Amino acid sequence: MLAFERHNKILDLLYKNKKVTTQDLSRLIDVSACTIRNDLNKLEKDGLIKRIHGGAILPEAIQRDLSFPSRKSKNQIEKNAIGKSACEFIKNGQCLIIDASSTAISLAKYLNKTDLRITVITSGIYTALALKDNNNINVILVGGVVRPKSGALEGLLGKNLISQINADVAFVSARGFTLEEGLTEFNIYEGELKKFLISRTKKVVALLDSSKLEVSSISSFADSKKLDTIITDFNSPTNVLEKYRKYGINVIVAPKEDK
Repeated sequence: MLAFERHNKILDLLYKNKKVTTQDLSRLIDVSACTIRNDLNKLEKDGLIKRIHGGAILPEAIQRDLSFPSRKSKNQIEKNAIGKSACEFIKNGQCLIIDASSTAISLAKYLNKTDLRITVITSGIYTALALKDNNNINVILVGGVVRPKSGALEGLLGKNLISQINADVAFVSARGFTLEEGLTEFNIYEGELKKFLISRTKKVVALLDSSKLEVSSISSFADSKKLDTIITDFNSPTNVLEKYRKYGINVIVAPKEDK
Protein backbone atom coordinates (compact mmCIF):
# COMPACT_ATOMS: atom_id res chain seq x y z
CA MET A 1 0.00 0.00 0.00
CA LEU A 2 1.37 3.40 -1.02
CA ALA A 3 1.82 6.20 1.52
CA PHE A 4 -1.15 8.27 0.31
CA GLU A 5 -3.35 5.15 0.44
CA ARG A 6 -2.29 4.52 4.04
CA HIS A 7 -2.94 8.15 4.90
CA ASN A 8 -6.43 8.02 3.48
CA LYS A 9 -7.14 4.73 5.25
CA ILE A 10 -6.02 6.29 8.53
CA LEU A 11 -8.23 9.32 7.94
CA ASP A 12 -11.17 7.09 7.04
CA LEU A 13 -10.76 5.13 10.27
CA LEU A 14 -10.48 8.37 12.23
CA TYR A 15 -13.59 9.73 10.59
CA LYS A 16 -15.55 6.63 11.58
CA ASN A 17 -14.10 6.06 15.05
CA LYS A 18 -12.95 9.55 16.16
CA LYS A 19 -9.82 7.97 17.67
CA VAL A 20 -7.23 5.40 16.51
CA THR A 21 -4.25 3.73 18.15
CA THR A 22 -0.90 3.03 16.55
CA GLN A 23 -1.25 -0.64 17.43
CA ASP A 24 -4.67 -0.98 15.77
CA LEU A 25 -3.54 0.89 12.66
CA SER A 26 -0.48 -1.32 12.35
CA ARG A 27 -2.70 -4.41 12.48
CA LEU A 28 -5.44 -3.14 10.17
CA ILE A 29 -3.13 -1.72 7.51
CA ASP A 30 -0.57 -4.51 7.92
CA VAL A 31 2.54 -2.35 8.26
CA SER A 32 4.98 -1.77 11.09
CA ALA A 33 4.25 0.52 14.02
CA CYS A 34 7.24 2.61 12.92
CA THR A 35 5.63 3.19 9.51
CA ILE A 36 2.35 4.17 11.17
CA ARG A 37 4.12 6.64 13.46
CA ASN A 38 5.78 8.24 10.43
CA ASP A 39 2.39 8.45 8.70
CA LEU A 40 0.81 10.05 11.77
CA ASN A 41 3.64 12.57 12.01
CA LYS A 42 3.10 13.55 8.36
CA LEU A 43 -0.66 13.87 8.78
CA GLU A 44 -0.22 15.98 11.91
CA LYS A 45 2.27 18.22 10.08
CA ASP A 46 -0.37 18.72 7.37
CA GLY A 47 -2.91 19.69 10.04
CA LEU A 48 -5.18 16.73 9.33
CA ILE A 49 -4.88 14.91 12.69
CA LYS A 50 -3.86 15.56 16.28
CA ARG A 51 -1.37 13.18 17.87
CA ILE A 52 -2.13 11.77 21.30
CA HIS A 53 -0.25 9.23 23.38
CA GLY A 54 -0.34 5.93 21.48
CA GLY A 55 -2.42 7.17 18.56
CA ALA A 56 -4.34 10.08 17.07
CA ILE A 57 -7.65 11.94 16.95
CA LEU A 58 -9.14 14.38 14.47
CA PRO A 59 -8.70 18.08 15.28
CA GLU A 60 -11.94 19.66 16.47
CA ALA A 61 -12.12 21.95 13.44
CA ILE A 62 -11.98 19.01 11.04
CA GLN A 63 -14.54 17.05 13.05
CA ARG A 64 -16.94 19.96 12.66
CA ASP A 65 -16.14 20.29 8.96
CA LEU A 66 -16.77 16.60 8.29
CA SER A 67 -20.24 16.78 9.82
CA PHE A 68 -22.76 17.34 7.02
CA PRO A 69 -25.16 19.42 9.16
CA SER A 70 -22.19 21.64 10.04
CA ARG A 71 -21.10 22.02 6.41
CA LYS A 72 -24.67 22.57 5.27
CA SER A 73 -25.19 25.49 7.65
CA LYS A 74 -21.79 27.09 7.02
CA ASN A 75 -21.87 30.08 4.62
CA GLN A 76 -25.46 29.25 3.72
CA ILE A 77 -26.28 32.73 2.36
CA GLU A 78 -23.29 32.48 0.03
CA LYS A 79 -24.18 28.93 -1.05
CA ASN A 80 -27.75 29.95 -1.82
CA ALA A 81 -26.49 32.80 -3.99
CA ILE A 82 -24.16 30.42 -5.84
CA GLY A 83 -26.94 27.87 -6.32
CA LYS A 84 -29.29 30.49 -7.75
CA SER A 85 -26.65 31.77 -10.18
CA ALA A 86 -25.76 28.23 -11.27
CA CYS A 87 -29.42 27.56 -12.04
CA GLU A 88 -29.29 30.28 -14.70
CA PHE A 89 -26.69 28.26 -16.65
CA ILE A 90 -29.03 25.31 -17.18
CA LYS A 91 -31.08 24.82 -20.34
CA ASN A 92 -34.08 22.70 -21.12
CA GLY A 93 -33.26 19.15 -22.21
CA GLN A 94 -29.78 19.03 -20.70
CA CYS A 95 -28.18 16.14 -18.86
CA LEU A 96 -26.42 17.34 -15.71
CA ILE A 97 -24.03 15.88 -13.18
CA ILE A 98 -24.46 17.38 -9.71
CA ASP A 99 -22.31 16.24 -6.79
CA ALA A 100 -23.15 15.63 -3.13
CA SER A 101 -21.91 18.95 -1.75
CA SER A 102 -23.97 21.26 0.41
CA THR A 103 -23.64 23.93 -2.31
CA ALA A 104 -25.01 21.46 -4.87
CA ILE A 105 -28.06 20.96 -2.66
CA SER A 106 -28.71 24.71 -2.84
CA LEU A 107 -28.61 24.42 -6.64
CA ALA A 108 -30.94 21.41 -6.52
CA LYS A 109 -33.48 23.30 -4.41
CA TYR A 110 -33.64 26.08 -7.00
CA LEU A 111 -33.89 23.55 -9.84
CA ASN A 112 -36.77 21.86 -8.06
CA LYS A 113 -38.80 25.07 -8.43
CA THR A 114 -38.29 25.36 -12.21
CA ASP A 115 -40.20 23.93 -15.17
CA LEU A 116 -37.02 22.67 -16.83
CA ARG A 117 -37.13 19.17 -18.30
CA ILE A 118 -33.70 17.79 -17.48
CA THR A 119 -31.87 14.69 -16.33
CA VAL A 120 -29.69 14.89 -13.22
CA ILE A 121 -27.06 12.30 -12.33
CA THR A 122 -25.90 12.73 -8.76
CA SER A 123 -23.60 11.15 -6.19
CA GLY A 124 -25.56 12.69 -3.31
CA ILE A 125 -28.55 11.21 -1.53
CA TYR A 126 -29.59 14.63 -0.22
CA THR A 127 -29.16 16.16 -3.68
CA ALA A 128 -31.50 13.53 -5.12
CA LEU A 129 -34.05 14.10 -2.34
CA ALA A 130 -34.04 17.85 -3.02
CA LEU A 131 -35.23 17.09 -6.58
CA LYS A 132 -37.71 14.31 -5.85
CA ASP A 133 -40.90 16.42 -6.04
CA ASN A 134 -40.35 17.74 -9.58
CA ASN A 135 -41.88 15.45 -12.21
CA ASN A 136 -39.95 17.19 -14.99
CA ILE A 137 -36.57 16.16 -13.55
CA ASN A 138 -35.33 12.63 -14.14
CA VAL A 139 -32.97 11.83 -11.23
CA ILE A 140 -30.37 9.07 -11.43
CA LEU A 141 -28.44 8.19 -8.27
CA VAL A 142 -25.09 6.57 -9.06
CA GLY A 143 -24.00 3.51 -7.13
CA GLY A 144 -21.44 3.61 -4.37
CA VAL A 145 -20.77 3.29 -0.67
CA VAL A 146 -22.73 5.76 1.47
CA ARG A 147 -20.46 7.96 3.50
CA PRO A 148 -21.78 8.27 7.07
CA LYS A 149 -23.64 11.50 7.93
CA SER A 150 -22.88 13.29 4.64
CA GLY A 151 -25.12 11.21 2.39
CA ALA A 152 -22.38 11.25 -0.26
CA LEU A 153 -21.63 8.18 -2.33
CA GLU A 154 -18.00 7.27 -2.81
CA GLY A 155 -16.02 4.69 -4.76
CA LEU A 156 -16.56 3.36 -8.27
CA LEU A 157 -19.28 0.73 -7.80
CA GLY A 158 -21.40 2.70 -10.29
CA LYS A 159 -18.65 2.86 -12.91
CA ASN A 160 -20.56 0.82 -15.51
CA LEU A 161 -23.54 3.15 -15.27
CA ILE A 162 -21.44 6.31 -15.34
CA SER A 163 -19.45 5.09 -18.38
CA GLN A 164 -22.69 5.13 -20.42
CA ILE A 165 -23.40 8.77 -19.61
CA ASN A 166 -22.61 11.76 -21.83
CA ALA A 167 -23.53 14.78 -19.73
CA ASP A 168 -23.68 18.39 -20.84
CA VAL A 169 -22.51 20.06 -17.62
CA ALA A 170 -21.06 18.90 -14.30
CA PHE A 171 -21.66 21.09 -11.25
CA VAL A 172 -19.18 20.17 -8.54
CA SER A 173 -17.84 21.66 -5.35
CA ALA A 174 -14.65 20.77 -3.48
CA ARG A 175 -12.87 21.10 -0.18
CA GLY A 176 -10.58 23.62 -1.85
CA PHE A 177 -9.23 25.08 -5.09
CA THR A 178 -5.88 26.48 -6.19
CA LEU A 179 -4.52 26.89 -9.71
CA GLU A 180 -1.60 24.64 -8.80
CA GLU A 181 -3.58 21.75 -7.26
CA GLY A 182 -6.93 22.19 -9.00
CA LEU A 183 -10.05 20.97 -7.21
CA THR A 184 -9.21 18.91 -4.13
CA GLU A 185 -11.15 16.75 -1.68
CA PHE A 186 -10.45 15.50 1.83
CA ASN A 187 -11.69 11.98 1.00
CA ILE A 188 -9.78 10.19 -1.76
CA TYR A 189 -12.67 7.81 -2.53
CA GLU A 190 -15.12 10.66 -3.00
CA GLY A 191 -12.49 12.36 -5.15
CA GLU A 192 -12.16 9.24 -7.32
CA LEU A 193 -15.88 9.26 -8.04
CA LYS A 194 -15.90 12.97 -8.85
CA LYS A 195 -12.94 12.53 -11.19
CA PHE A 196 -14.76 9.78 -13.09
CA LEU A 197 -18.01 11.77 -13.23
CA ILE A 198 -16.17 14.78 -14.64
CA SER A 199 -14.66 12.60 -17.38
CA ARG A 200 -18.20 12.01 -18.71
CA THR A 201 -19.19 15.64 -19.24
CA LYS A 202 -18.58 18.34 -21.84
CA LYS A 203 -18.31 21.24 -19.39
CA VAL A 204 -17.26 21.60 -15.73
CA VAL A 205 -18.65 24.32 -13.47
CA ALA A 206 -17.14 24.59 -9.98
CA LEU A 207 -19.41 25.87 -7.20
CA LEU A 208 -17.01 27.38 -4.69
CA ASP A 209 -17.87 29.76 -1.89
CA SER A 210 -15.10 32.16 -0.87
CA SER A 211 -13.87 29.91 1.96
CA LYS A 212 -12.79 27.29 -0.63
CA LEU A 213 -10.54 29.57 -2.69
CA GLU A 214 -6.75 29.29 -2.30
CA VAL A 215 -7.24 26.21 -0.11
CA SER A 216 -6.05 22.68 -0.90
CA SER A 217 -6.72 19.25 0.53
CA ILE A 218 -5.13 15.82 0.10
CA SER A 219 -6.82 14.45 -3.04
CA SER A 220 -6.84 16.31 -6.39
CA PHE A 221 -9.72 15.29 -8.65
CA ALA A 222 -9.77 17.95 -11.38
CA ASP A 223 -6.94 19.93 -12.92
CA SER A 224 -7.47 23.69 -13.24
CA LYS A 225 -7.37 23.32 -17.04
CA LYS A 226 -10.54 21.21 -16.89
CA LEU A 227 -12.59 24.03 -15.37
CA ASP A 228 -14.74 26.10 -17.69
CA THR A 229 -16.39 28.25 -15.03
CA ILE A 230 -16.14 29.02 -11.32
CA ILE A 231 -19.23 30.40 -9.62
CA THR A 232 -18.33 31.99 -6.31
CA ASP A 233 -19.83 34.48 -3.88
CA PHE A 234 -19.66 38.20 -3.21
CA ASN A 235 -17.02 37.81 -0.45
CA SER A 236 -14.32 36.43 -2.75
CA PRO A 237 -11.13 38.56 -3.01
CA THR A 238 -10.99 40.49 -6.28
CA ASN A 239 -7.25 39.87 -6.78
CA VAL A 240 -7.75 36.10 -6.50
CA LEU A 241 -10.61 36.13 -9.00
CA GLU A 242 -8.56 38.19 -11.46
CA LYS A 243 -5.77 35.62 -11.20
CA TYR A 244 -8.23 32.88 -12.15
CA ARG A 245 -9.56 34.93 -15.07
CA LYS A 246 -6.05 35.53 -16.41
CA TYR A 247 -5.54 31.78 -16.30
CA GLY A 248 -8.51 31.42 -18.65
CA ILE A 249 -11.30 30.40 -16.28
CA ASN A 250 -14.67 32.12 -16.60
CA VAL A 251 -15.46 33.51 -13.13
CA ILE A 252 -18.99 34.43 -12.09
CA VAL A 253 -19.63 36.27 -8.82
CA ALA A 254 -23.08 35.46 -7.48
CA PRO A 255 -24.78 38.58 -6.12
CA LYS A 256 -26.08 38.65 -2.58
CA GLU A 257 -29.75 37.80 -2.44
CA ASP A 258 -32.18 40.44 -1.24
CA LYS A 259 -33.79 39.54 2.07
